[in-house]
Amino acid sequence: MKIIHLGAAVAVALALAACQKPQTANIDGERIAAADANAEWLSYGKGYSEQRFSPLDQVNAGNVGQLGLAWYADFDTDRGQEATPLVVDGVLYTTTTWSKVFAFDAKTGKQLWKFDPKVEGAKGFNACCDVVNRGVALWKGKVYVGTIDGRLIALDAKTGQQVWSVQTTDTSKPYTITGAPRVVKDKVLIGNGGAEYGVRGYITAYDAATGKQAWRFYTVPNPKGAPDGAASDKVMAETVNATWSDGAWKQTGGGGTAWDSMAYDPELDLVYFGIGNGNPWNHKVRSGGKGDNLFLSSILALKPDTGEYVWHYQTTPGESWDYTATQHIILADLNIGGQPRKVLMQAPKNGFFYVIDRANGRLISAKPYTNITWATGVDPKTGRPIENPAARYEKTVTLQVPGPLGAHNWQPMAFNPKTGLVYIPTNVTPFAYTDERAFNYKAGAWNLGVDFLVNALPTDAATMKAVASMIKGQLVAWDPVNQKPVWTVDHPYFWNAGVLSTGGNLVFQGAAHGEFSAYDAANGKKLWSYKTGNGVIAAPMTYELDGEQYVAVMVGVGGAGQLSAPASMPQRPRLPGRLLVFKLGGKATAPAYPAPAEQPPLDLANVSSTGDVQRGFAVFHQNCQVCHGANATGAWLPDLKRSPITASAESWKAVVIDGANATRGMPSFARYISPQDAEAVRAYVISEAKKPAATPEVQGARGSF
Repeated sequence: MKIIHLGAAVAVALALAACQKPQTANIDGERIAAADANAEWLSYGKGYSEQRFSPLDQVNAGNVGQLGLAWYADFDTDRGQEATPLVVDGVLYTTTTWSKVFAFDAKTGKQLWKFDPKVEGAKGFNACCDVVNRGVALWKGKVYVGTIDGRLIALDAKTGQQVWSVQTTDTSKPYTITGAPRVVKDKVLIGNGGAEYGVRGYITAYDAATGKQAWRFYTVPNPKGAPDGAASDKVMAETVNATWSDGAWKQTGGGGTAWDSMAYDPELDLVYFGIGNGNPWNHKVRSGGKGDNLFLSSILALKPDTGEYVWHYQTTPGESWDYTATQHIILADLNIGGQPRKVLMQAPKNGFFYVIDRANGRLISAKPYTNITWATGVDPKTGRPIENPAARYEKTVTLQVPGPLGAHNWQPMAFNPKTGLVYIPTNVTPFAYTDERAFNYKAGAWNLGVDFLVNALPTDAATMKAVASMIKGQLVAWDPVNQKPVWTVDHPYFWNAGVLSTGGNLVFQGAAHGEFSAYDAANGKKLWSYKTGNGVIAAPMTYELDGEQYVAVMVGVGGAGQLSAPASMPQRPRLPGRLLVFKLGGKATAPAYPAPAEQPPLDLANVSSTGDVQRGFAVFHQNCQVCHGANATGAWLPDLKRSPITASAESWKAVVIDGANATRGMPSFARYISPQDAEAVRAYVISEAKKPAATPEVQGARGSF
């Protein structure tokens, strides 16, 4: 573990130079806990309970139509913008892609400082789901950010200067960090991502002042069978190890990364983490089809001082579908059966909405919040899902809902204690699962144990149209006590934004097609909207300054949905990220995005390849489709059918085999495929480029089957 500190003299000079700037030294646990019920927004989900509800009601259902733009800021990154800004003492802090941090005057939009951790471009290959970042944490004068390359960095909140940096991961392995840190009791908590590639998940706590590691908790067993000298050793020996059998996990690390959700209950002194999918995905390949494989797809409750295990609840035992439980966790007090209950609520990828006793981890109730096919319910006695036997795909192909993108992904939901409803951004996306019979571990590549060839798109229009009809996105208002929907808003695309609810009887959400809207929290009626010019996936937030309420949202579509299913999303080029901040009577105007130069179709009439098209089809779908779309439909990362390198065998080899574009996130694939296979992929892409354009109804299904 390497920690870098500024020299004392430099730090003192910087502090003196900035002594007139806003102060953040008084951000501590008491103030973050209080933010749950007041106008401040001090942590990723507002306060420790992560409810994303603000009591502010100056902007309300009666006057939201008067909301106008107060100020905006443009960024220099054009990938997915997923951050929730934080505001304290008149300063707004946010992050953009590539883990960059910005501070603005929250009233005027004047940029106060920016910080670029200068992540190496090649590290973008390790980011399964775009080079995104969901935000910062604040604590006693410092701003904390995790970076795509696995660092945790502390910045001076007044100047943006680095105070310390610690490498939280083994840099020889494809770990990433995209989630926002949280700070509890002077400890910065952070997890990591990378499970698709083959890593072993863990959570780490660092001293907020110095960056010294306080404790670490591993979420899956040590493949070598030895203790780790970590906070997780006891529960591993007593409970976890026995739930794993021999399999590919001993090569891959098993997965179980904690890449997003956290919440904290100060009264119980428990911190809650959502744990991700296994690696390989396929339970048969990973662990011989045996055992529950703890703590995959689980909610973990730990003691924040030591990392001591308290309880767990596994949402998907023997996880085999990328059904993570890393989705947003909300803490609330509900009246259930006439009794007050301290609950934890989660809508993970698997499609069930869980209400759990947060003191002991026992299930209170679970019901599907959207269409699912893999299970028929959750056993109220055991808490285990009642699986559809066909969902286990060892012997057949199973077309299933939800697919790996989940019924709900990372986009945060919100709980309004006034309406008693949880507002969930949901996805409905099918996926065909089947066993990869000749699994072969590839270090640093996707290791799923699932044959992606079956997710090539069907070629007949009728099947394509049927698949397209399954795909949708919704905003669902969910009653967590009675476990039923109250109202639903349909969106034209499936990959939409996180949610904010307010005391003004409003629910705010952005959408992939480029709109930011306010809905009546009681009935879902759309009351106001603003054309953003670019898709929105980030969750909005709200704050009050000098007696005025503001609503802020990061704009910029991207992330897993856009990467893996680009043609099921709005067909637009990548556009720069933007921060929009609104208030009643706002008169600012954000300029229209400049029209990017469209890459013209390649003239391939006289272009040919010596490669085998059918072999290229197979190699492409096993190695390339996640980033470039099924059937090479990708238009988000470079559209290979329009890329100049496709017209030249030499240029193609230079990029795919020799790594000419490694600094731009496209490394050499020489570790995984031969030059002959690379040319076969080129032959396949050329053949796809020469096909007629898809009809609109077919286009809607592309990249999602």
